[in-house]
Amino acid sequence: MVTSQVPNPKAQEFVVRTLAVRWLGIWVLGCGIFAASAAACAARHPARGLVLKVDRDSSTVTVSHEDIPGYMDAMVMPFAVRDRSQLAEVRPGDRIAFRLNVKDEQSWIDKLQMLSAAPVDVGLTQTPAVSTLVPPGSEVPDFTLTNQDGQPVSLSSLRGKVVAVTFIYTRCPLPDYCPRMITNLQAIERRFPERVGKDLALAAVTFDPQYDTVTRMKEYAQFFKADKSGWQFLTGSVDDVSRVAGMFGVEFWPEEGLITHTLQTAVVDKEGKLVASVEGKDYSPKQLADLVESILGP
Repeated sequence: MVTSQVPNPKAQEFVVRTLAVRWLGIWVLGCGIFAASAAACAARHPARGLVLKVDRDSSTVTVSHEDIPGYMDAMVMPFAVRDRSQLAEVRPGDRIAFRLNVKDEQSWIDKLQMLSAAPVDVGLTQTPAVSTLVPPGSEVPDFTLTNQDGQPVSLSSLRGKVVAVTFIYTRCPLPDYCPRMITNLQAIERRFPERVGKDLALAAVTFDPQYDTVTRMKEYAQFFKADKSGWQFLTGSVDDVSRVAGMFGVEFWPEEGLITHTLQTAVVDKEGKLVASVEGKDYSPKQLADLVESILGP
């Protein structure tokens, strides 16, 4: 006769715990000994941010990144990039998504994806025959436009200052387009209130000069409480404005009574060289201010 036995709960618990400890030991052994690379068992964190600096020699990228949930608050950090070929086309001002790996005392990026749109060069570098688009690192050709006070302002007159320049038109009906470009510049002013007008200039260029006269630009500046020293709201002839927009890769065209356009904010250094160009609007004012700080210096 077969007699059934009731399992001993404590014995079962002992067996389960023993197996769990053994499996844990095997897992740790796999991470520590059998791992093919340092990436084995590293904690991985998806992240996004705005590129401030690229050092290809050391294969590092400095990023003003958004919050990394469960790991790090939004801040500026340099990150090592294991595969330096991923940095080949990355420039200051680019928006990127990346995966951060953290293991023991090491951290590195193993995946990097560009979020910014492709550089605007077709049609600007190929037509007309002489290119108008200024590549990063090159000196921006001088130009002269007229500010909200009716005074001529040339880029060369701003030498010795870092210049943050964006492009707008005052009739823009969407609050997250042209008005946001101005509020982004205001964030820079709040970050560096003592430097605006000294070694930092903020400029907004209209690409609708037929409507955006000097008077209209003055009204627009006053509406944003930006009609003050260090700010330039610039207009000019259609040809002059088109030339300046082309230098910075801005495209625009009339459509159903309004203007369809790309968004671009550029930063020019104290020597008049284009350091960075930020495409679009999917970045924070803080990130733009971080970019300016990296160029402005102490």
